[in-house]
Amino acid sequence: MSNQATNKLIYESHLEAETDDFGLQLAAVVSPGQLIALNGQLGSGKTRFVRALCTGLGINPGHVNSPTFVLMQLYEDGRIPVAHFDTYRLADVEEFLAIGADEFLHSGEYLCLIEWADRVADILPPDYLQVNIRQTGVNSRLFELIATGSDSGRLLQSLRVGLDPR
Repeated sequence: MSNQATNKLIYESHLEAETDDFGLQLAAVVSPGQLIALNGQLGSGKTRFVRALCTGLGINPGHVNSPTFVLMQLYEDGRIPVAHFDTYRLADVEEFLAIGADEFLHSGEYLCLIEWADRVADILPPDYLQVNIRQTGVNSRLFELIATGSDSGRLLQSLRVGLDPR
């Protein structure tokens, strides 16, 4: 882990269990109404990270899977309701809006998690936590978290305080 800037955090995971632990730590500090925008290549671990985060919220991990074909999954059995989007197969931003994403992004009730968020970046609210995931080995990942506003900055600071130094 490193603190390159107050609005940025780098976290390196060497094992799948460390990726899971990182998702659990983020779950401990998220709130309803927040948005986490995930980006990374196929197989980088976006869905695994989402599953760990949801597990930390008390959501049955067996229910959490990539919504690539259904575009959106709702998980409402945890401490915070989650709207989980996957924009990989969307033709354009209009299709994202057509599934009702805008309602969830602005409801203030759901934690919104968007995989392949770079595909809809133009319509995201100005304040969100961007999570870029890069595969660095078979089980290792490099996470770059960037806060884009004050709320996501507080979220990042809370995560930074709760992380175990490596």
